[in-house]
Amino acid sequence: MEKLTNKEEEIMQILWDLKQGFVNDVMEKMPDPKPHYNTLSTIIRLLEEKGFVSHKSYGKSHQYFPIISLETYRNAFVKDSIKKYFGNSVSNLVNYFVKEERLSEEELLELKNIIEKNNLK
Repeated sequence: MEKLTNKEEEIMQILWDLKQGFVNDVMEKMPDPKPHYNTLSTIIRLLEEKGFVSHKSYGKSHQYFPIISLETYRNAFVKDSIKKYFGNSVSNLVNYFVKEERLSEEELLELKNIIEKNNLK
């Protein structure tokens, strides 16, 4: 699966939230400064060419919807990031967040509970 650009990911996040939408619907959700309509339309068509979205036609209008789920995309790139940046070790990833992000006691407890819950399965 191809890694998307930051702008493409931003647009996909909007489409994942909307479930489906016209270019104007996506535009409404874009942060300021908003891209030009034609620019946004071009990026969405590129996402379609890459296999991330498809559309339903309504005359000259197109309603776009994601065909790759957020979970599928996230799984592909989290695994890739762990491999590239953390020596293929989830422990190294967790260690990074504990040290660098200065997790609160509440967050550490939540992590502990998640680990314990999943180890019982």
